[in-house]
Amino acid sequence: MKLTGAEIFIECLKAEGVDTIFGYPGGAVLHLYDELYRHADSIRHILTRHEQGAVHAAEGYAKSTDKPGVVIVTSGPGATNAVTGIADAYMDSVPLIVFTGQVPRALIGNDAFQEVDIIGITRPCVKHNFLVTKVEEFAETIKKAFHIATTGRPGPVLVDFPKDLGLLKTEFNYPDSVEMRSYQPNVKGNKKQIKKAVELILSAKQPVIYTGGGVVSSGASKELTEFTQRLNFPITNTLMGLGSYPATDRQFLGMLGMHGTYEANQSMHNVDVLIAIGARFDDRVTGNLDKFCPNAKIIHVDIDPASISKTVNVDIPIVGDVKDVLKAFSAALESRYDELDHAAIADWWKKIDAWRAKDCLKYEQKADDGIKAQYVVEELWKATNGDAYVASDVGQHQMWAAQFYKFDKPNRWINSGGLGTMGFGLPAAMGVQVAHPDETVACITGDGSIQMCIQELATCMQEGLPLKIINLNNGYLGMVRQWQQFFYDKRYSSVNLQEQFNPDFVKLAEAYGHVGMLIKDSADVEGALKEAFALKDRLVFMDFVTTREENVYPMIPAGAGLNEMILV
Repeated sequence: MKLTGAEIFIECLKAEGVDTIFGYPGGAVLHLYDELYRHADSIRHILTRHEQGAVHAAEGYAKSTDKPGVVIVTSGPGATNAVTGIADAYMDSVPLIVFTGQVPRALIGNDAFQEVDIIGITRPCVKHNFLVTKVEEFAETIKKAFHIATTGRPGPVLVDFPKDLGLLKTEFNYPDSVEMRSYQPNVKGNKKQIKKAVELILSAKQPVIYTGGGVVSSGASKELTEFTQRLNFPITNTLMGLGSYPATDRQFLGMLGMHGTYEANQSMHNVDVLIAIGARFDDRVTGNLDKFCPNAKIIHVDIDPASISKTVNVDIPIVGDVKDVLKAFSAALESRYDELDHAAIADWWKKIDAWRAKDCLKYEQKADDGIKAQYVVEELWKATNGDAYVASDVGQHQMWAAQFYKFDKPNRWINSGGLGTMGFGLPAAMGVQVAHPDETVACITGDGSIQMCIQELATCMQEGLPLKIINLNNGYLGMVRQWQQFFYDKRYSSVNLQEQFNPDFVKLAEAYGHVGMLIKDSADVEGALKEAFALKDRLVFMDFVTTREENVYPMIPAGAGLNEMILV
């Protein structure tokens, strides 16, 4: 059966089980969009209002489902507008397939209208990219793209498709599988290394389990929870790992790192055996490398061999899928738990409980003292019974969300960790709501971040997405202002949004057809949230006017160790 390139595109998506695609049309992809029009009953296309929004929406879809997100944009500016989202997905290991239109093959390299070398532009920020030059190779290329994006360490794969291939015909045959000699990710951990790790775990007196987003993307939350609770070891998560272990469990120390809890960071500083699982020792986690875990023997489990000893030298590296390795750990330990030094671990818990008693996240919400952002997040957690999908933008509000919304389940915390992309929150929340139409989805944002992709409020109206937006509005680019306060003698340069004309967010939301609410008094926070979540079929934009110069604590200054926190 001979099909056109455009028809092959649709058939490949169907073969991969794709039911949703995010995008924005243009001249170079009109053949593909014509086929999407013909198959609207089987593949839903979400028209975003900006290509960056399309990629972030696909990220939200992927992060909340563990299915790859799919994006289609046109050539030139359509492709370059998508680069920020692609880079974001690359940093956070999000499986995406991004289809970019390209000028006809005969015009490539001639500076044709809306031509860019998107292959060259994205090479540093994709897992792989392809320029399709023959329609006969299109189906196999798409199969390879899905395979690469979703196996090993997940990531974005870009497929650049010249316009003239859309109408050319060839025999269609979608392969069941692909083999690539240069790409063979290792899933099973080395048995000898696992055995060494188990012996080290059994010798631990002051252990810590440190986990990251790899646990979430591997679907290994159940295995991690069982492993941790059986050992009775303390556990801390990175920003990306939140939800991989129940935050309300007593063994959870909270997030670690620059804005992590006192007990998590002190435990990391004093650890003797560190079990790092699906985490990459990001600089926001380690602080000063010369002061990081000075007395620890380190086990590091990761699917990506390039991540091991990249930043921190480790003693026992294990390359493999964390789910498989955790199962192997538990099996090897099954009859040996009595060999643990239970007395030493009990003493270790006493030290941890003393650090925990400092209550480093304590704050005061006084009736006449304005609204504290922390209070809004805590009330959001209560209003949603801790069971919402929560997307966030980037800044102070992101850290408060991570600190005060207790995630007990994986895939519920959707944020931009590695790239730190302002504007991520709203479109990512859209993608989550598309994937989970009957679930509660909230977006925690700030008055700076929300304006980066605020045009996606139109997409929400068009698609009937009943998001609840919590805008923590302090009139500043809050995290930048905080750094300027601490390290630049309060020279607040270009951060005062209140004096530089923030819009009336309530009127703006209403202009897009949504419900807007303005909340200025702390006494009204609980009621406003209840009222908003009662409107199950409407997007509600809640503009909370918060205290202007509230800081995120704890905080580790640049160059300091994990034990050198500013607490107040």
